[in-house]
Amino acid sequence: MKYWLHPEAAEEHKKQVAHYEEIQVGLGRRYHTEFRNVLATVSASPTRSRIVLAPDIRRTMFKVFHFDLIYREVDGLVQVLAIAHHRRQPGYWVARL
Repeated sequence: MKYWLHPEAAEEHKKQVAHYEEIQVGLGRRYHTEFRNVLATVSASPTRSRIVLAPDIRRTMFKVFHFDLIYREVDGLVQVLAIAHHRRQPGYWVARL
């Protein structure tokens, strides 16, 4: 299944890659790899994750990094709304709907 990143989610992702790469060379690449793995899992089975906001907004957690991928499926396309850090204010991404 194809996916689309909301422009603000794409920016969040780019900032996280840069942030982790600043901390340690190669860490940004590890974050990006985990992001791609989570995205591949979601794309393969988008209804697997639980709904966090009715009727169709879902969340799946990264395994290593403390982030959630917030998304929905619309017409066979996974729309990524946010890559939300667990410490960021919950629901900040709702305005992106």
